[in-house]
Amino acid sequence: MESQLGLIEKSFNTRYSPWVREVLEELPHNFTITDPTISGHPIVFASPGFLKMSGFRRDQVIGNNGRMFQGPKTNRKTVMEIREAIREERAVQVSLWNYRKDGTPFWMLFQMSPVFSKEDGRVIHFIGVQVPILRNKRSTDDGADAAWNEIVFGSCRREVCSDSLVERGRVLALDTYTNCRGVETEEPWEASEPEKLRAAAAINNILSVLTHYSESTGRLACGKRCSSPAAGLINSSLNISLGRISQSFVLIDPHLPNMPIVYASDAFLKLTGYDRHEVLGCNWRFLSGVGTDSSVLNQIQESIQVEQACTVCFLNYRKDKSTFWNLLHMSPVRNATGKIAYFVGVQMEEKCKSQDRHGLSPETRQLSAVGAVKVAVRSLSMGASCSKSSDRFNTL
Repeated sequence: MESQLGLIEKSFNTRYSPWVREVLEELPHNFTITDPTISGHPIVFASPGFLKMSGFRRDQVIGNNGRMFQGPKTNRKTVMEIREAIREERAVQVSLWNYRKDGTPFWMLFQMSPVFSKEDGRVIHFIGVQVPILRNKRSTDDGADAAWNEIVFGSCRREVCSDSLVERGRVLALDTYTNCRGVETEEPWEASEPEKLRAAAAINNILSVLTHYSESTGRLACGKRCSSPAAGLINSSLNISLGRISQSFVLIDPHLPNMPIVYASDAFLKLTGYDRHEVLGCNWRFLSGVGTDSSVLNQIQESIQVEQACTVCFLNYRKDKSTFWNLLHMSPVRNATGKIAYFVGVQMEEKCKSQDRHGLSPETRQLSAVGAVKVAVRSLSMGASCSKSSDRFNTL
């Protein structure tokens, strides 16, 4: 299994020529590029202008999610607008209250736009441009506000930069105290027309660079979806949601020929030794070998046909041909309308059947993974249904 850093490097290296980073770094804009196909939807590129504006070093930003720049006064409704745009794989422009590394807050115009693969229509990256909104500051009690910012906002920044459980516990305690103190969301600052034009121009310039430097690889990128997403590709928002689930599992699409795997978790890749691109598109039986009991495979197939869950233990093979006993729980996953959208297969190595440090049994851990997958799929389909209903209402 590739490391997170390896996946981030490949995010650019397989799509664009080696010169793309150098050209992007010459652009004067403040922006980041994220990859929704990698677990956690991490930042894979940050411009020098963005790093200067935020105060973070590149190594503190790359690999992290954009949430690291939010804080107690960031408007949650605005954040949900951004998440909704990611789910619908479309552009969005909002005013957002963010925080620098030193904890100082500032208003910025945030414009995000998807980058599509021309060959299969899927989203490969999101561009996020940040333009600081200029406005006269209101008079405040500078001493009190500075002290409070250092306590709360500075701690939020340290949470991102530290892996310390003690530090994170302190931040959580401060979050609770913040809520009790009554920290309220600031009234949004409206960006001026020149600021909006700057953001739009930046998006166009960045897209132009990415498009140009994708031509040499033969894997063309474009700012608009040039074709319908290929069969077997899952929505980028679902990909992000599934990436938060820590257990080993795969998602299978029963509506496609040969019932291919359309998602594989990081834990599954670690368990089996395969890279993600080697798994996606394969039939769920691909871990089987000469020692695998065919009657168990038939049992799994029958449970899929009758749309019922099943739990089995059988011999499987890793990429290096070593064997392991796979405790597999297979379950149907229904969308918001009650129709089966996928099957999820949660794997656990037989020797790991003992209770974990939280006292949870293997069965409980597997069922919790199934439940998390079902919530992710249903939430996505419910959101899509609401969007369609809203569109129909607006046309009346």
